[in-house]
Formats: sequence, structure tokens, C-alpha cells
Amino acid sequence: MDIKIRPIKTEDDYREALGWVEELMSKDPDPDSDEGQQLDLLATLIKDYESNAFPESLPDPVDAILFRMEQQNLKPVDLVPYLGSSSRVSEVLSRKRSLTVEMIRNLESGLNIPAKVLLNKPDEWSNYPIKEMEKRGYFGDKNLKSYSAKELIEEFFRPVGAPDSFVGMLRKTYYRSKKPVNKYSLTIWLASVVKKANKIEYPTKFKKGSVNLGFMREVAKLSLDPKGPLQACEFLKEHGIGLVVVPHFQNTYLDAVTIMTNKDRPIIGLTIRYDRLDNFWFTLMHELAHMELHSNNPVDLFYDDLDDKDATSDEEEAADKEAREALIPENKWVNSPARLVPSPIAAHSLARELGIHPAIVAGRMRRENDRYPYLIALLGQGEVGKLFQEVKEKK
Repeated sequence: MDIKIRPIKTEDDYREALGWVEELMSKDPDPDSDEGQQLDLLATLIKDYESNAFPESLPDPVDAILFRMEQQNLKPVDLVPYLGSSSRVSEVLSRKRSLTVEMIRNLESGLNIPAKVLLNKPDEWSNYPIKEMEKRGYFGDKNLKSYSAKELIEEFFRPVGAPDSFVGMLRKTYYRSKKPVNKYSLTIWLASVVKKANKIEYPTKFKKGSVNLGFMREVAKLSLDPKGPLQACEFLKEHGIGLVVVPHFQNTYLDAVTIMTNKDRPIIGLTIRYDRLDNFWFTLMHELAHMELHSNNPVDLFYDDLDDKDATSDEEEAADKEAREALIPENKWVNSPARLVPSPIAAHSLARELGIHPAIVAGRMRRENDRYPYLIALLGQGEVGKLFQEVKEKK
């Protein structure tokens, strides 16, 4: 075997040296033989090249703290002596507060976490919900053991554009949520919605102006079908609208999004965060209302957390009003016993008159009269998620 051992300077040199090592190791040479000494020398050269080309990657400081807590069975309160107070512990562990020099010294001496780890500034890629994405199978057979966070995230975005393009989309958006939203998780969720909608085979383009009260009421009548949510997906697809379900990520607090960046292919993304029929149909009507009322709006994305009862804009108030009118016309509502009496009989009666599912009426009765303990059995709890594989896998 003719081996010309030389310093490893390039990737090709490195791969050639690895090949030689593999071949020599297969012979199991005596350490004192020529081949044994060649193997030892190659191993030294490879180690030296790797230490320069692939420097040691340090863990995220917070992950290092959490790991030490798990090792020593520590609770957050046990970190108070090192970080200063319970509120600071909470802020550090949730990544809302950076470690100070004093905190780093305390953690190094008290918990034996190296200062170089605590001083490490994680790259932006680690801010994405990698573990949650991996659990959902977003990376196929790839994982963090074999690929970097940067490689996994870039490959995930490749079919729909760079991450920056989605971050840019978020800058001109109506948020209907007062809770702090994790922009990285939100970006992943948005990209997931777009990727899924792009796989739909649309028979036609969306026609501007096709969504109106009549259209929305036609959709609402599908609620009587036990598979109404799936029927709605098919109905909207036939009109060039993508309706997809992607469960929300942690710290996004979302019910839905309307995406109108492509006027020929508008998209509605739902999370089914609350697995109830009344929530599904009201949320869907709210998003369709955005398409009807705001197609000429300069903002192309509307994110909605429908837990927020204080509408954050005129657009949200208008969408709420139109959604209510599409499901239960105001003239029918004000003249119905369902408006005043929290009775299942009243809910069923109005639902039959309108040709919609009783859950929709019961939902409005509970929302507008603050009668949340009543009518729970009519809401269709668990009847939506079981129709969508994504929600079943999330659970």
C-alpha cells in the first residue's frame, strides 16, 4: 500500500486520509510496524485538521442550565441563589433575560457549568422550534444528530423560499393577540401552512368578489354533515381557496391566518387549537370575511387569536360582525328565544330554522351571554380534530 503522508490542508486531503485510515484499520497492523506507525501519524493529522475545521460546538447556555437542573434534580427555586430572584430565574429560563457576569460566575462556581458555555451566544437558527418540528416529522429521516439546525431549517424552507421572506411577510400583518408571540415559531407555522396549501390541486383560480354573505352561508350549511369540516375544504378548493389545518406551535396562541399574497390562490390556515365545532365554523367564517372585506387591503396576512375579545383593529371588528351575520343573521338572532334562554331546545330550534349545526348557535349563546357553563354538550367537543390526521398526531 503506497501512502504519501502529508499535512491535511483541504477537504479532499481530509477525505483521502480517512480512506487510508479505513484501509489500514482493516488490516489491524501491529502498532510497531510501518503500517501501524502510519496509522498513528494519520490519526494525529486528522485530529489536528478536525479541531481547526470543525471547532467544538458549545451548547446553548439555557439548555446547559436545564441539563444541569435535570442532572441534580433541581427546581427553578433552587437557582435563586445563583440568579438573584424567582422572577429572574423565570426570565432566564424563558430566554427573556440574558445572563449577567455575576450570574455566570455564580453558576460556574455553584453548579460547575463552564463559563465558556454560559458566555456562548447561540446562533439564530437555534431559536426555531427544532425539537417540535422534529417530533412532527418535518425533517423526514434527518435529525440534529447528523445535521445542524441551520441545515435542517434551510431545507425545510427550500420549497417555499428563504426564512427571511416569511419574516418580511410578518412585518405587515394584523395580529389579533395581546400575548407575546414567538416570531420564529410563527414563521415556521406560516411556512407550514403555505407548503401544505401549495400541494393542493386547484381546479380553478380564485375569483375576486366570489366570497360574500351568500357564499359564506352556503359554506355554513355544510356544518350539518358529520364530515362538514372536510366538506368545507373541498368546497373552498373548488373555488380556488386553500383551506389547510396545521396545529399551532408553542407560544403562538393562534386560531387561524388568512394569506392573500397570491390573489389567485388565497389561503386559510387553521390550528384547531380548540377542538370544537362552534369554534371551527366561527373561525372559518371570520377568515372568509377577511377575504370578502379586505381583498384590497395593503396588508395580506391576518393572524387571529380569537380568545382576544378586544378587537385590535377596525378590520377585525368588521370580520367578526360579518362572520356572525353569515352564521346567524342578526334579524333572526334578535327575534329568537336562543338570545335570552340558555336552553338546548332553543339552540336546536334556531339551528333547524337556519339549516346549520346546533353547535354554532350554542357557541353564540355562550359567547354573547357569558353563559359558559351551559350548553357544553352541544358544542361538538372533539368532533373536528378527529377528521384531520395532523391534529390526531399532535395529540
